[in-house]
Amino acid sequence: MNTFLTHIAFDSVVFGFSGEKLKILIMKYHNTGLYALPGGFVGLQENLNDAVRRGLKERTGLDNIYLEQFYTFGDVARYKPEVMQTILEANGRPLAENTWMLERFISVAYYALINYEKVIPKPDALSDLCAWYALDELPPLMLDHELIVKKALQTLGENLDKKLVGANLLPERFTIPALQKVYESILGEKLNRSAFQRKILSLGILKRHEKEYSGKAHKAPFLYSFEEK
Repeated sequence: MNTFLTHIAFDSVVFGFSGEKLKILIMKYHNTGLYALPGGFVGLQENLNDAVRRGLKERTGLDNIYLEQFYTFGDVARYKPEVMQTILEANGRPLAENTWMLERFISVAYYALINYEKVIPKPDALSDLCAWYALDELPPLMLDHELIVKKALQTLGENLDKKLVGANLLPERFTIPALQKVYESILGEKLNRSAFQRKILSLGILKRHEKEYSGKAHKAPFLYSFEEK
């Protein structure tokens, strides 16, 4: 008996920042060569947001992940039952018992911002791999998942200042150059260092702390944290 809602699914674009590059969590389905975003289905008695958090905890081990629902993908062109059939057959799942998974699905997309250092990615029951990939090193993704990633990046770029995106990707205390790298990774462009520092400090969202010493005291940058809202 099916215990999930039919015709609705979720996909998550999980962002982490390695200190140099923005990365995304990607799954690889067992014996298929198919790469995908972490996703899943919603239980009959489960809230949508709870289902997404459940799926992310299974893949990252983390609770209290910052989530934003950003778009719903429902084009007819994304309906390709042969893809799901390939995944089910590769995992020995009987098609007769899972015909609902071959039907057309609308997917509600979320982006998640997490601390890269705190995650040990875990594959799910259908996957061989769950791993971080840099934005410029993503493998070909199945269905419309590349479009989902692009839309997530677009949304992040539009919300950089309003949502304090860096607060969820960086350690509690960080330098202005580290924050600039986050902005550059999301926007896909280099920013002028002086102009960026003036702009970010003018927003009144940062609190300055002691300097970060690394052997060259005269060049030590100040550490900052985001002001609590």
